[in-house]
Amino acid sequence: MGLDQYVHTLGNYMKARYGQKIHKLTIDASFTCPNRDGSLGRGGCTFCNVSSFSREFGSHKSVAEQLAQGKLHRGIEKRYMAYFQAYTSTYDEYQVLKQRYQEAVNVSDIIGLCVGTRPDCVPDEVLSLLLEYQQQGMEVWLELGLQSASDETLKRINRGHGFAEYRDTVLRARKLGLKVCTHLIMGLPGEGPEQAFATLEQVLALGVDGIKLHPLHVVQNSIMAKQYQAGRLSLMDADTYMDTAAEMIRRTPKEVVFHRVSAYAKPPELIAPEWCGDKWLALNGIIERLKRDGGQGSALV
Repeated sequence: MGLDQYVHTLGNYMKARYGQKIHKLTIDASFTCPNRDGSLGRGGCTFCNVSSFSREFGSHKSVAEQLAQGKLHRGIEKRYMAYFQAYTSTYDEYQVLKQRYQEAVNVSDIIGLCVGTRPDCVPDEVLSLLLEYQQQGMEVWLELGLQSASDETLKRINRGHGFAEYRDTVLRARKLGLKVCTHLIMGLPGEGPEQAFATLEQVLALGVDGIKLHPLHVVQNSIMAKQYQAGRLSLMDADTYMDTAAEMIRRTPKEVVFHRVSAYAKPPELIAPEWCGDKWLALNGIIERLKRDGGQGSALV
């Protein structure tokens, strides 16, 4: 049995709503980040190297060109979400954002937008813009990179914001009826399973529509790569990650949509841990634990 048997996945959600599988097509729309351009800092978060987390088609191509190229890799699928993933995809002038988003929704077979960003870069006018697309019948997800609810951890990884900014953005988005997906990284410096459970509890208490789980992995050209190579960074092992992720799923209400329960990177970008280079290891391990202990929401009964 696959993950869909135990988890309310994005695939399940999309198929129930649209009657077919919907793929995300990743876009690099040439946005930057306030933690890179000097507004907040330079160098970004200590784990950050976006090119290792997504296949970028190149910001020299238009949004429409990237979507067209992305379709070629998806075979016979006929409907898609445009996923603005690279860097902070709400961090620009309003008219620039509107032009990029509109170019995406104008492409045939695009049924909606996923917009990835930081919690401190979502002004009301951007939320209103996304709401306009939702009111037009588009599927819209605001994806917020929180990573941890601990301000101490966020400071340690040079995140540049705290949990308060996340709380504010979630409450404003949900007041408008926009769907929010929250990204969480497990195994950040100084954090183990108990800290992950505490973060999940705080996120769920605020209200959230979707969650993405990621194991911390060290990639080239990141500050963490230097920390790891200097012996100053310990990483979560595969079994601990699978145990923790499965338990977080079991503690999550069944209506919350899991967009992802693991992630991987390929060498040579991936430096450590080695197990994060295997796309199926963590996923299969999580499935086995859910099969044994109960699926999503079972720990809440």
